[in-house]
Amino acid sequence: MSYYKRHLFICTNAREDGVCCQQHGALEKRKEVKDYAKQLGLTGQGKMRVNSAGCLDRCDEGPVAVVYPDEIWYRYESVDDLKEIVHNHLEFGKIVERLKI
Repeated sequence: MSYYKRHLFICTNAREDGVCCQQHGALEKRKEVKDYAKQLGLTGQGKMRVNSAGCLDRCDEGPVAVVYPDEIWYRYESVDDLKEIVHNHLEFGKIVERLKI
């Protein structure tokens, strides 16, 4: 059994030579959604983890996040979008179709 049931990887990469997720405040949004998941009691062994990721190589679709082991990719605009992913997908296993890429 895996230590975590699911991981939410949020790209926080910053590029000097083009479009990147950090241009959309990804690092700050990741911190806020990580705190949100903790407040809900969703983090820890057997549950979920919110991780920073380097470049996920989908910059033109960004900002992006991916849920593993489900292999579901999302594009988000706001912290509320990320919270919706945490609440629906990570807590209940329901894919957020409107954000899926």
